[in-house]
Amino acid sequence: MAMMRLRREDPRVVGSFRLHRRLGAGGMGVVYLGSDRRGQRVALKVIRPDLAEDQEFRSRFAREVSAARRIRGGCTARLVAADLEADRPWFATQYVPGPSLHDKVIEEGPLSAAEVASIGAALSEGLVAVHEAGVVHRDLKPSNILLSPKGPRIIDFGIAWATGASTLTHVGTAVGSPGFLAPEQVRGAVVTPATDVFSLGATLAYAAMADSPFGHGSSEVMLYRVVHEEPHLFDVHDALAPLVRACLAKDPEERPSTLQLSMRLKEIAAREAQGLQERRPPAQRGEQELDRPTGRLEGPYTEQATRRAAGGASQASRAPGRSPASQRPAAPRTGGSQSRGSRVGPRSGRQTHGPKGTNGRQASRPGVRTTSAGKAGKRRPANPRLLRQRLVVFVVVTLLVALGIAAAQGCQGPAQGLGGTPSPTHDGAAVHPARVAGS
Repeated sequence: MAMMRLRREDPRVVGSFRLHRRLGAGGMGVVYLGSDRRGQRVALKVIRPDLAEDQEFRSRFAREVSAARRIRGGCTARLVAADLEADRPWFATQYVPGPSLHDKVIEEGPLSAAEVASIGAALSEGLVAVHEAGVVHRDLKPSNILLSPKGPRIIDFGIAWATGASTLTHVGTAVGSPGFLAPEQVRGAVVTPATDVFSLGATLAYAAMADSPFGHGSSEVMLYRVVHEEPHLFDVHDALAPLVRACLAKDPEERPSTLQLSMRLKEIAAREAQGLQERRPPAQRGEQELDRPTGRLEGPYTEQATRRAAGGASQASRAPGRSPASQRPAAPRTGGSQSRGSRVGPRSGRQTHGPKGTNGRQASRPGVRTTSAGKAGKRRPANPRLLRQRLVVFVVVTLLVALGIAAAQGCQGPAQGLGGTPSPTHDGAAVHPARVAGS
């Protein structure tokens, strides 16, 4: 709500409240921002001097303030204090921080269906408490609805009408804002809770269209349209249009009650909010984004991986019985969005399809398992030097084993000759050494 500095003619203290700023002015008086000794901020309205001199107005105003004290609900600005016997009667309500619905629409444009339904549900619930207290607001409009952090609040019960009290105007005159008045108010008929339902319907239409459902023009033209013409709801959301049209029925008996309106708007708000969540794309990487090679891994990170691969090969040459392939961690899985017949090597950053990657180059990591259309599960070494080292190790180990076996057999032959074991002759007969010596 816009604030203005106090003028020279404005009071500085009213009752126990100190005034700080002007909040606005209306047909009944001026509204100020004030605070009490405890620092509680209030919106304090001081009645105009000419109305303060009217005794009939004073008596009616006193009945309306008494009725406003009976309102119990979180959707209204609570009445804090009032002085009906002062030279200029005044009353103070709880100060509600936040812009009015009128200002929000002017700055941001039409509201979404979920926002309109949510605000309408809260206002309908607030009107239930107002009507249960026997009070009819009679001037519900976008500028009298404040959007606080805790939800919308209905303000300005200055011309509210209490059950059993006479109206503030004579028959044939209307009190309120053209375009948001009900037809019975224009005709000077008795107001009922259905009067506020009509005003709420016009307010919701304004929030959805950023325009009055009865257009623009002079007060006389606007009042005529309210009584005799149908509202224009072409730009109202499809989910809200039937309910808003029912609220703007000319006959008060055809309008929904505030309780029915509250329940219906809650359903629409929940459905529209659910629809927004379903239409919102999930916050996760898509299939194309997962399949796209990540360029961040193709720099120094890949060079480090290559050096680690070379280091593993050198360790293999020093330890023949241990293969570096057994030490290499398994390739991480990238999820179900990876295309068939392809795997991503560890830390490679490139995806390979068949023998070559998507960019025509071979996979950057050794031991990458690739699958083509006709050769599934084929392994091919990616490092020829590692293969040669393994081959040399195998040959060396084989030669060492062969030499060891030969040496063992050579040592076993002389030992048998010295021990007196019969030796075979060329003809296959055994010759005993003693016989040879005797002959």
